Amino acid sequence: MYRTAIEQMKAWKDSKYRKPLIIEGARQVGKTWLMQEFGKVAYSDTVYVNFDSNSRMESLFSSGFDIDRIIMGLEIYADKKIDPNNTLLIFDEVQEVPAALSSLKYFYENAPQYHIVCAGSLLGIALHEGTSFPVGKVDFLRLYPLSFHEFLIAVGQERLAELQQKKDYAMMTAFRDNYIELLKQYYYIGGMPEVVLRFSENKDFNEARQIQHLILQAYEQDFSKHAPKEIVPKLRMVWNSIPSQLSKENKKFIYGLVREGARAKEYETAIMWLTDCGLLHKVSRITKPFLPLKAYEDLKAFKLFLLDVGLLSCMAGLSKKILLDGSDIFTEFKGALTEQYVLQQLKCSNDIALYYYTNERNSCEIDFLIDNGEEVIPVEVKAEQNLNAKSLKTYREKYKPEHSIRISMADYQREDGLENIPLYAIEAL
Repeated sequence: MYRTAIEQMKAWKDSKYRKPLIIEGARQVGKTWLMQEFGKVAYSDTVYVNFDSNSRMESLFSSGFDIDRIIMGLEIYADKKIDPNNTLLIFDEVQEVPAALSSLKYFYENAPQYHIVCAGSLLGIALHEGTSFPVGKVDFLRLYPLSFHEFLIAVGQERLAELQQKKDYAMMTAFRDNYIELLKQYYYIGGMPEVVLRFSENKDFNEARQIQHLILQAYEQDFSKHAPKEIVPKLRMVWNSIPSQLSKENKKFIYGLVREGARAKEYETAIMWLTDCGLLHKVSRITKPFLPLKAYEDLKAFKLFLLDVGLLSCMAGLSKKILLDGSDIFTEFKGALTEQYVLQQLKCSNDIALYYYTNERNSCEIDFLIDNGEEVIPVEVKAEQNLNAKSLKTYREKYKPEHSIRISMADYQREDGLENIPLYAIEAL
């Protein structure tokens, strides 16, 4: 299986400004596999350490930050010599030993010759809880489920994936039917690595759905195992409300859909926990689309999306029949799957901050706004080929953006600063 993040990690390895690398991401998005695969393709040797329930490593790192002593302990543990230039040190579930996180400062300052990558299923929560490690002494890489581009490669459609990278819209249009059929599969299968791998081997939709159910069960078990007991019921209520939240025409998060009479302050901690561990994406409303967007963020209005479109289709009970019935999958569920899909691809490609816009009367809504540092780019998402976008027209007339993007099932076209990108060609964007 190919992950584009490997290319980022190769660039990290070759950088003269390299720091210990922390890979963030939800459980089961493939962090451990990625680190080990990177070790295989880019180094002559690896030392893998899992800190979960590892008393020897806890003792080693808790006894001080003498790097020579730590390296000796790791060599004894792995029963091999560590060559600073050719050995990759992998620290997995590193949040389980806070002293190991703290040691990254001393590796960077006193022994930068060592190549270290770290990950942990709940690392985002550990960092936000104030685990001691110095900001500025580590690099970060966020890993998401497989993008549609990576999915194409996984299921043996490398040539179609290559067209996306080349931005060959004419050729993509010629093979649009192929892309659409594969996009339907992706809406159903999603990008969780285990699901994609098994589907690539067996092409069994039922098996894929079974694995998705197991992943969702594992996430709910994590709630009870790792979250503060007092917020576990609220975590489950927020989590289970997401499909109904996204199915509403106004996709702003509504606390009343979680529980009748619910108030924001009751669920703020639960929402933060779910976003910190990578299970949800929070997209805030912008009151005015000016730079920097962060300055115009409405903290009270936001949308929540799941980490993966396949898991959303599983939670929503999307049947295989809908998948096989023509284009129904693109209109079912009121476009929620399509908006989820677009968000996921934008995150996978660039890990950019996304917002959405509504005016005061809610008569104009733009699905996503992108701040690239130079301009604000509105992104309209359409689930079908219908290109009538009243909100985008209103927005463009009022704010006159230099560039606007509409993502739909229509073929590529560009006119007067408005670029229509097919749903299956977001990689080119």
